[in-house]
Amino acid sequence: MTNQPELKTIGLTPAIYCGDQPLFHVTRDVPLGDALSMASDFLFLAKTLTEDAAYAKDTDRHAWAAHYLTSMSKALVDDAVKVLTRDRDSLSGSKRAGAKAEGI
Repeated sequence: MTNQPELKTIGLTPAIYCGDQPLFHVTRDVPLGDALSMASDFLFLAKTLTEDAAYAKDTDRHAWAAHYLTSMSKALVDDAVKVLTRDRDSLSGSKRAGAKAEGI
């Protein structure tokens, strides 16, 4: 039985911009399960805020809060996708390198 290392965030994904500079980034080395769980929590809160905004007057603050929560959620999911595709891409890249070395 092989022990596979726990997948963790790589911390390269910006979340919210101020002008053209990222203000926040996903933190490096957070277990992917924890990061995706947090993204799910953020999205649940954003959904609740947008429902409130749809039914109440003067709810700009709800819309902005939902906007920031969805931005942070997207950054978490994007960072997780980078980790998952990096592992897949490195495997397919090593197969291609092996095929080239064999002259295939």
